[in-house]
Amino acid sequence: MSLPALLPESLIQQLSERFGKRFSTAEAVRAHHGHDESHFPDALPDGVVWPHSTAEVVEVVNLCRSHQVPLIPFGAGSSLEGHILATRGGLTLDMSEMNQVLAIHNEDMDAVVQPGVTRKTLNAALHGSGLFFPIDPGADASLGGMASTRASGTNAVRYGTMRENVLALEVVLADGRVIRTGGRARKSSAGYDLTRLFVGAEGTLGVITEVTVRLHPLPEAVSSATCSFPDVASAVQTVIQTIQLGVPVARIELLDALTVHAVNRYSKTSLPESPMLFFEFHGSPNGVEEQARTVQEIAADNGGEGFEWATRPEDRSRLWQARHDVLYASLALQPGSRGISTDVCVPISRLAEAIAGAQAAIAESGLTAPVVGHVGDGNFHVVILTTPDDPAQVHAAEELGRRIVECALALDGTCTGEHGIGIGKCDFLLAEHGEGVAVMAALKAALDPLNLMNPGKVLRTREKS
Repeated sequence: MSLPALLPESLIQQLSERFGKRFSTAEAVRAHHGHDESHFPDALPDGVVWPHSTAEVVEVVNLCRSHQVPLIPFGAGSSLEGHILATRGGLTLDMSEMNQVLAIHNEDMDAVVQPGVTRKTLNAALHGSGLFFPIDPGADASLGGMASTRASGTNAVRYGTMRENVLALEVVLADGRVIRTGGRARKSSAGYDLTRLFVGAEGTLGVITEVTVRLHPLPEAVSSATCSFPDVASAVQTVIQTIQLGVPVARIELLDALTVHAVNRYSKTSLPESPMLFFEFHGSPNGVEEQARTVQEIAADNGGEGFEWATRPEDRSRLWQARHDVLYASLALQPGSRGISTDVCVPISRLAEAIAGAQAAIAESGLTAPVVGHVGDGNFHVVILTTPDDPAQVHAAEELGRRIVECALALDGTCTGEHGIGIGKCDFLLAEHGEGVAVMAALKAALDPLNLMNPGKVLRTREKS
């Protein structure tokens, strides 16, 4: 049972008068904004407000600062590390109604959007332009949330992550100032790179109110394929050789045998239940054919067999939808379970060691934990299934997650390739960056001295006395 709203009465009155029905302290509304796709316990905000403009965000920020109330930006609620949980109460700023595509510049291949625009909405607006926005984390996440968590996904091996595809941001700072972090030029050496500072800051340094993103030409030809392997090591070796040869694949996804089994049950597919790679190739018809032929030869040398092609759009969509549904397919393996979804990323040459280390840790734990990954850039995920009301099992799952991260760090990798830090990986951030975390804390203190911007995320900051 959540506590009743704890916002100061004066703030409630001001927000009610200013925003009317766009401000709520209703239990159901707060509950909707008090959980994400992570395994962490729900943490409800004390109220929710829906702004429609940058000016309104400034108003809310100023009100929260004057009342010293925490402020938590909310996009689509699809994050996996507790980014939007109101662990210290406060006000959730739901950006979903700031959902306008403000400009599309076809000649310059960029677009300017409000933060509540989702990736599918942007691509629908681009229909007929010959351009698309390629970052695909699976969920129909908001562009503001994707920028805040430095998201990537299945296309990152060819098109990069949000880090490479955000040109500029408009941000409201904790003191109410509005800044622009850059322009639409494709490169700049003017001053500090403020765009990269806020991309991945998870709402702890300011509220993103506008995003300028790169667009890319739609490929002339697209082909997808699946290939089975005798073991994970053979599949990973195929990935490493493909990348090292410079084959410009758009996507390479790994599913271990347990994941394929889960996908078959959930998505009603009939894939061979052995370790498998999903490929996608983009380019000219001849280029796609050449890429596919090269990869098929590499796979065959590593024991890969049963190449199955999907060239029709509907077949490709079904294949990739099955891949995107892996989290739900995994949870269905153990009805009533929750998944602790961890992700790590390592240099491509260390990928085989990292996955082997993860699989050894899984075997020792005795837990059910499918492995899946965007292995073309060294990033993979483990979905550790747990029974929520079994503390011992939850503890074992958290210990397994810790071992997987420690293995990745020992291989010069990172504790998170795309999920972010949130509340779940603060300790690992310290292990990864050491004294660099003190620099991050200094930036946080300079920009948010009252620690009101999404407190408790990324850095373990002290409560304001």
